[in-house]
Amino acid sequence: MFTPADPETFNPLVWQIVHQIPFGKVTSYGQIASMIPPPPNFDPLRYAHVRARWVGTALRLSSGVDLPWHRVINSRGMISHLPQFGGMEEQRRRLEAEGVVFDEDDRVDFRQVGWEGPAPEWLAERGLLPPKKLK
Repeated sequence: MFTPADPETFNPLVWQIVHQIPFGKVTSYGQIASMIPPPPNFDPLRYAHVRARWVGTALRLSSGVDLPWHRVINSRGMISHLPQFGGMEEQRRRLEAEGVVFDEDDRVDFRQVGWEGPAPEWLAERGLLPPKKLK
C-alpha cells in the first residue's frame, strides 16, 4: 500500500475533492492528485510518481466516510478495482445509473462525462491547485 507522507492531511483533502464531483461526471485518480500540492520537504518528482496511488489509498481507507467513490476512475477512462466498495460491477452499475456510458472497450469518454474540477475559489480557499486536464 502506498501511504501518503501525512495521511491525516492528504486523505481528508482527497475526500473533500471527491465530494465535489457532480452526479453523472467522473474524474481520475491523477486529476484529483494534481490538485494537492506536494507535502513540505517531499521531492516533487517523487510526489508526481506516487500521488495518484495515494489517492487510491485514501479512497480505500475511506470506510465510514460517505463518498461518491464510484465517480473516480483511472486515467484510461476505465474502472479500477476497489473491492471494499462492492467491486467493479457495483461501480459500473452506479455510474450507469447516473447516465455515464461505457464504450465497447469498457471506457468512458472524458470529453462527455469528464469533470473539470472544483471552482477556482473553492480550490484557493483550501490551498489547492488547478486540476490537470483529463485526456
